[in-house]
Amino acid sequence: MIRMAVVNRSGTHDDSENHDWSEDENDANHTLQGRESQRERENVRNLVAFWLFGLCNSFSYVVMLSAAHDILTTHHKGHVLPHNSSNATFVTPSSLIESSNTSRFDCNPLSTGVILLADILPAILVKCTAPCYLHYIPYGIRILICVIFGLASFLIVGLVEVVWIDIIGVVCASISSSFGEITFLSLTTFYGNNVVSTWSSGTGGAGIFGALSYAGLTSVGISPRNSVLLMIIVPVVEALSYWILLTKRPSNFTTNNDNLQIQYPDNVDGDTETLLEDSEAKRVHPLTMRVRILLLWHLMTYMAPLAAVYIAEYFINQGLIEIIYFPGIWLTHAEQYRWLQVDYQLGVFISRSSINCVKIKKIWLLAVLQYVNVAVIFLQIFFEFLPTIWILFALVFYEGLLGGGAYVNTFYRVTTEVEAEYREYCMGVTSMADSCGVAIAAAAAVPVHNKLCSL
Repeated sequence: MIRMAVVNRSGTHDDSENHDWSEDENDANHTLQGRESQRERENVRNLVAFWLFGLCNSFSYVVMLSAAHDILTTHHKGHVLPHNSSNATFVTPSSLIESSNTSRFDCNPLSTGVILLADILPAILVKCTAPCYLHYIPYGIRILICVIFGLASFLIVGLVEVVWIDIIGVVCASISSSFGEITFLSLTTFYGNNVVSTWSSGTGGAGIFGALSYAGLTSVGISPRNSVLLMIIVPVVEALSYWILLTKRPSNFTTNNDNLQIQYPDNVDGDTETLLEDSEAKRVHPLTMRVRILLLWHLMTYMAPLAAVYIAEYFINQGLIEIIYFPGIWLTHAEQYRWLQVDYQLGVFISRSSINCVKIKKIWLLAVLQYVNVAVIFLQIFFEFLPTIWILFALVFYEGLLGGGAYVNTFYRVTTEVEAEYREYCMGVTSMADSCGVAIAAAAAVPVHNKLCSL
């Protein structure tokens, strides 16, 4: 009897242990599932945040280029339209322009390349100097700088009716966009390869939504200046995306003799998803000047083709497209320019969002095809052989596809082919390629515009 009782007690004890073990296992599974669910939510938040970064950061840059035709004709011969005019330009009546235009082409007094120069030269300065000081500035301060300059650009262009001050507003947009680009591209290295795709898609979205919103608002009767003022919400969204939507932000940077040290949030440990997917990237790596120069030399493989694509692309957009005019259709010359910008940005958006579907390694091939587009546009200017504007829309859309494809594939290659320890620096430096290409295009567009308009 005693022995049986012992056996029963033992059996009862074993059942209890098994039950406790089962509960512990279930708790562990629930904990693991909870962590995986949290990771998935954080991953989605980060992907959305980087899409919004791309959208907001490039928005002011796109709007200024879309408004370039209007900005440059604001004070032609000293005439200014009222601030609240519903006319779909900043400008004087077209008859005032035509009266002084003796060219065979319908030309602005100044090339839109002037606005492009104001939009890109500050970007060149920022991107060339940023590697020397950017690592001393915490990411939060960098984002604040982008937001302040973005707000300033919209407020200046929207409120001031003096051309040279408007150009200062364009410069503010350039500083915001370029400083933001190098900042966010560097930030992508903390969150894995997928955010590069969403960032690029967001920049493409900025193109289509920026150009479309400006063209759409002016088309429904809102004045260009009021249209620009309505867009001050964009920098606010950028700030909210960083400080509220993004998870596990790098808290600080400290440097010592060019050694980059990254402080991570306290809640990041070995059991949770860290900011860097590659553990090697969490180490401190000295980037001496010699290392930086060597990296820059190797990066030319990526940078040269991208710059070549952008030279052709922006030479078309800001040097040639504004001269082409199809008279007698439902769109005025200014409206044709705006909607061609929308069309171009649509192509950019689609191609920048396609990296998970199509990957291109031979960027130089895209450059060759883009220069073919330059030749076709030149022929159209002189011979006007296109029977309808719809063919031009198709050509400009194709141009946007090539440009957006070159951009996203270049940065994707840097992300996947450059060693993790150098990736942050290389992503920032490679962003100089497109800016240099745009600057060269702008410098060429102005004299070409003047020469064509003197014919």
